[in-house]
Amino acid sequence: QILSRVKPAAVGGEIPVNKKIKEKKSLLVEDFLIQRDYLGAITLLEFQRNVGERGEDADLWLAYCAFHLGDYKRAMEEYKALTDKPDCRPDVWVYLACTLFFLGLYKEAEEASRKGTSSTLFPILTFCCFIKDLFSLTLIKDLFSLTLRFAKELIRHNLVVFRSGEGALQVLPALIDVITEARLNLVIYYLRQDDVQESYQLIKDLEPTTPQEYILKGVVNAALGQEMGSRDHLKIAQQFFQLVGGSASECDTIPGRQCMASCFFLLRQFEDVLIYLNSVKSYFYNDDAFNFNYAQAKAAVGNYREAEEIFLLIQNDKNKSDYVYLSWLARCYIMNQKARLAWELYMKMETSAESFSLLQLIANDCYKMGQFYYSAKAFDVLERLDPNPEYWEGKRGACVGIFQLILASREPREALREVLPLLRNTGNPQVEYIIRILKKWAKDNRVSL
Repeated sequence: QILSRVKPAAVGGEIPVNKKIKEKKSLLVEDFLIQRDYLGAITLLEFQRNVGERGEDADLWLAYCAFHLGDYKRAMEEYKALTDKPDCRPDVWVYLACTLFFLGLYKEAEEASRKGTSSTLFPILTFCCFIKDLFSLTLIKDLFSLTLRFAKELIRHNLVVFRSGEGALQVLPALIDVITEARLNLVIYYLRQDDVQESYQLIKDLEPTTPQEYILKGVVNAALGQEMGSRDHLKIAQQFFQLVGGSASECDTIPGRQCMASCFFLLRQFEDVLIYLNSVKSYFYNDDAFNFNYAQAKAAVGNYREAEEIFLLIQNDKNKSDYVYLSWLARCYIMNQKARLAWELYMKMETSAESFSLLQLIANDCYKMGQFYYSAKAFDVLERLDPNPEYWEGKRGACVGIFQLILASREPREALREVLPLLRNTGNPQVEYIIRILKKWAKDNRVSL
């Protein structure tokens, strides 16, 4: 999940973009394997086999996918067919031995493994067969006991993960020094609870060594930087994301591309953000976190119509009540000539600093887009909440703008009735002069006020 969020603002500078993204071709077997979609890979491989388009090592990949799906019998059959060929590679015998081992054919597994002694898996597999024979002796009793104890802790840890964090605080803290992933999953739990400080305390001293650790440390620093307004933490996050996304091993993976999108997001280079998000969007159509970022990037480059559509795909109530979401959606409505919907967003909010900020956005954006009626309404409320002369000037200009639209036949004459109460809500001495002009025009043009 990309946790980057920005309020409506201007776009920054540019840095180079990985051109490989623009050269993406149709899906290959590797695309399924990256996603661990072994069933999809098998389907594609079988299709290629049936139409005579068998690629290099296609049979090996079929066996590999079957093995990872737990279909050891199918994997065994594929590997056996390969061992019947005169140019069979030695490591295929060890792969066959692995499938035989998982089918419980230990003797056959040991015999097959001996034919593939050049593989690094050979000593491991031989050791597994040896251990299996030893299970019936009081020789590995203590080792077995320790293994069962670790397995029990591992199962407790995995249950927390599979249950989306349920019981995390009861299980994971005690396992931090036992299971490496426990610390990382506890960090993720705290992030989901919006407890950024706790997640940071857990990960701040961790020296990342894997892409997952770099990504998670980047996410935590990004969240903390946004919460505290810290440029230093945002800079650290950007560097971690760029390190992963620019690495040779991750640059063409989905997490790698998300990292580059996050990097450019923090740099406010939204054209580049979209290059990377566009390359992976088919995998995240119904993902609220992805759509939140995708819509922000679309709006930031001025594509408000698509941004509005993507914002409205978001279902999570927490995101939909977030001020960042509300402010961007309001701006999209206004830019798409739907100021009434933006006003309705404000009307549903409780009085707060955020609702005041949304009023300012509506007042100014509607003014810029010539939607003067809702601009006047917003400036009217702002003026009553804060007697700042600028709000009166904004309301006065919006009311005059409505009158100009009426004169240009772009607003109905009856709209003048809405303008007068707004003007009377202020104590500024200019009001009476403006009202006299409006009344005179209404009288001359037989408009009932």
